[in-house]
Amino acid sequence: MVEMSPTPNAKGTLPFGEHRTWYRVTGEIDADRPAVVALHGGPGATHDYLLGLTSLVEAGWPVVHYDQLGNGGSSHLPHRGAEFWTVGLFLDELDNLLHGLGIADDYVLFGHSWGGLLAAEHAAAGPPGLRGLVIADSPVSYPVWLREMRVLRDLLPPGVDETLLRHEAAGTTDSDEYLEASLVFYRKHVCRLDPWPRDYLATFMEIHNDSTVYQSMNGPTEFHVTGTLRDWGVEESVADIAVPTLLISGRHDEATPAAVRPFHELIPDVRWEIFEESSHVPHLEEPERFHQVMVDFLKSLH
Repeated sequence: MVEMSPTPNAKGTLPFGEHRTWYRVTGEIDADRPAVVALHGGPGATHDYLLGLTSLVEAGWPVVHYDQLGNGGSSHLPHRGAEFWTVGLFLDELDNLLHGLGIADDYVLFGHSWGGLLAAEHAAAGPPGLRGLVIADSPVSYPVWLREMRVLRDLLPPGVDETLLRHEAAGTTDSDEYLEASLVFYRKHVCRLDPWPRDYLATFMEIHNDSTVYQSMNGPTEFHVTGTLRDWGVEESVADIAVPTLLISGRHDEATPAAVRPFHELIPDVRWEIFEESSHVPHLEEPERFHQVMVDFLKSLH
C-alpha cells in the first residue's frame, strides 16, 4: 500500500530575482511551533523524496518543502553555465524563501546530503530565527566525501569499479553500462529498499530529466564528483553553529562515519543518531524510527 502525503495547506511560487522558487507548506504556520524547512540534496534533486517529513505535521510541526532553483517546480535554466550555480546563489534563495513565507523569525532546518552542507553554512552565519538544525546523511566536505567514495568503491563486487573507471576515463558516463554499474553502488549505499519508493524514483527521474545543476555542481554520479563543489566544504564554519544540532546517518551510508564525524567534533551542541538498517535515506528506509528521532529532537528545542 502506497502512503499518500497529507494535502498541503499552501503551495505556489515565490519570486527570486528574475526567477521563481516553488514551495509547499503542510500544516498551519503559527506562533506555537517553528516550521521545519526541508533542504533537498543533489544539488539538482527535488523535494519529492523528502515528502515523508510531512509525518511531522501530525506531531504538531508545520513542514515546508521547496525545489531549489533549476529543478522541479522552480525555474529551470538549462542554458546557464557552471559559474551561475554557486553556493551563494542557493543560500540567497533560502533566505528569500524564509522571508517570503514569513518564517524567518522562527524555523528549524532539515538538510539532507548536499542540503545538509547548505543548511550548515546558513546556520553558521547565526540567523536569529533559527531554532535548531538537522544535518542528515551529509559529508563535511567534498574532498572528504571523495576520499570515502574511493573506500566504498574498492569494496564493490569484482569488476564493477573497473567498469566505472573505464567509462570515467573515456568520458562515457552517459552509457547504459556505466548506469548499470552505478546502480550497484546506489543499491548498496544510497537506497537499499527494493523496489525503490515512488517518491525517491520521482526525484531520481527529475534529476535525469534536467541534470543542469547536478552536472554543473556535482558531476555524473554520487561518487564521481567533477563539478564546482569538488573542493568545497564547511569545516571552517561549522564551529560557529550556535543552535542545537542533530546528525543523522545510515550504517551503510555513502556519507560514511569518517565523512560525518567532523560535524560531531566541531559543532558545540550536537548529537548523532546512526540508523543501523539504512544507507543514504533513513527517512525512507527506517521511517518509524526516523519519525521518533525527529520528534524527540524537535521537542527538545522548547
